[in-house]
Amino acid sequence: MKLPLYFISDLHLRLDPSEEEVQRQKRLFHFFRHIAETKGTLFIVGDLFDFYFEYKNVIPKDFFNFYMEIHRLKEAGVNTHFIFGNHDYWVMSFITKELMYKVYDGDLEFTTNGKRFLLTHGDGLLSWDRGYRIMKKIIRSPFFIWCYRWLHPNIGYWIAKKFSGDLGHYTHPDEYNRKVLDELTPFAHNKIKDGVDYVLCGHYHQATEKQINSGKLLILGDWFTFDSYGIFDGENLVLKRWNSKKSSSIL
Repeated sequence: MKLPLYFISDLHLRLDPSEEEVQRQKRLFHFFRHIAETKGTLFIVGDLFDFYFEYKNVIPKDFFNFYMEIHRLKEAGVNTHFIFGNHDYWVMSFITKELMYKVYDGDLEFTTNGKRFLLTHGDGLLSWDRGYRIMKKIIRSPFFIWCYRWLHPNIGYWIAKKFSGDLGHYTHPDEYNRKVLDELTPFAHNKIKDGVDYVLCGHYHQATEKQINSGKLLILGDWFTFDSYGIFDGENLVLKRWNSKKSSSIL
C-alpha cells in the first residue's frame, strides 16, 4: 500500500450548483491534486455524497467535476478506497468498477507498516441508534432499491434535493459532541485492546484525535466545517486541517 495514507469522510457532495458548493469542491479538488503529487493512497470513509442514486444507464451529472478529479487520481497511480456511508446507499458499477479502486459495504481492517487500522463510517454505533439500524436495513434492501429505480431519474433526484436540507444541520453543539465521544471512546478502547492500533470513523462531524493507551481514535470531521483529514506517513497518524497554502495540525 502506497504511503502516505490519507483519510477523509463526510464530503456530502450535493446535487446543488450553488456558488458555495462550487467553492467547497474546489478546495477538495486542490487537496486531491496534492495527493496525486505525493503518490499516496486515499481512503474515503463514508458520506462521499449527500445523496447518490445510480440507475442502470444514468448517473448524476452534477458530480461530473468530482468524477474527473477521481479519474485523475487514478491516472496518477493513486488507489482510492471508498467505504459506503449512510448517504451513499445506492452506488452501482460506475462507482464500484470505473471510478474507485475498491469499495466496501461495511468496516475495513488492514495492516500496513506494522500498524493495524480499523476504518468504519460509524453510523449505527451509538446506543441511541436503534431506530436508525432498522431503517438502514429497509432503505438498503434490494426491494426498496428496486422500487426507487422505477422512478424517473428527474423525479428521484428532485426528491433527494428536497430531503437533503442545508449542510448546517450537520453542525452539532459541544454537549452533543462530548456525548458522542463518550460512547465512541469505549468502542475504540475495546478494539485497541484486541490489537488494533488506529480506529478511524466519520459520520459525527467532529474533528477529534484522542490517544487511547497505545492506540488512537480519529473522528475525521468533514469537508464543510473543518476541511479535515487524517494522514499516516508510515510511522505516525495525525489529524490535520487542509489549507492550500499550509496543511496544519487541527489540534
